[in-house]
Amino acid sequence: MKFLIDYGKGILIGCGAILPGISSGVLCVIFGIYEKLVNSILNLFHNFKKNFIFLLPIALGGVTGVLLVGKLLNFLFNEYPMPTKFCFIGLILGSIPALCKQANQNKGFRLHYLFYLVASFLIGILSVCLENILPNLISLDLSQNNFFYFVLSGFFMSVGIVVPGVSSSIILMSLGVYELYLGAVSGINFSILLPMMIGALIGSLLFLKLIQFLLNHYYTQTFYAIIGFVLGSVLILYPGFSFTLEGLISIVLLVLGFRIGLIYH
Repeated sequence: MKFLIDYGKGILIGCGAILPGISSGVLCVIFGIYEKLVNSILNLFHNFKKNFIFLLPIALGGVTGVLLVGKLLNFLFNEYPMPTKFCFIGLILGSIPALCKQANQNKGFRLHYLFYLVASFLIGILSVCLENILPNLISLDLSQNNFFYFVLSGFFMSVGIVVPGVSSSIILMSLGVYELYLGAVSGINFSILLPMMIGALIGSLLFLKLIQFLLNHYYTQTFYAIIGFVLGSVLILYPGFSFTLEGLISIVLLVLGFRIGLIYH
């Protein structure tokens, strides 16, 4: 049963790597596995059996999420954006109380910690602006598959995979490869996916090492920054609201998602 639950989490985390406005890191935080995931990946060979058993269902689910379920969620995001996004917003908000408790578990609350929250939250607001304007500003001719450029794109994409609240889609938009990436996922085009996977793997290991260092030496500050990123992702997701049947369903899903977020923690 635990394998299936972790596999399901992995599916959603994988979807977070391809859906606009969704961060894989945020979903890891929502599911309460972010810190453990970082340590398990970086210390894989220190306790190989234990770490491998933990990572396997999440990794398999992540691949499934990218290749298969991502299409379903992409359909829901495009056809029913308000209910789908409100459900995710509920999940995110439901995780905040547990994140605050976790952030304060070592040293307790200090007023200056809010600086880290506000700073990362403002980055979330900037992300909203960038996601709206980048597609109109970036226009690159990548008709000739450029292996090294796709490796570089995957490398920077890993920031959105590793750092909660930073959307991979925004990074790929800034590099002018987001549409190509979606098409490659949909058509399973390995001439694009393979170099991006190589870059993402290299980048993820480097940025995970940085996250681990920050958690080890600046735990509370880092966690407040994570909370700010998570709150900022709510702004990225917010689709607007209308007083219709769809709006009512959206509110119900928001409350349901909030309750699920609380239960997970």
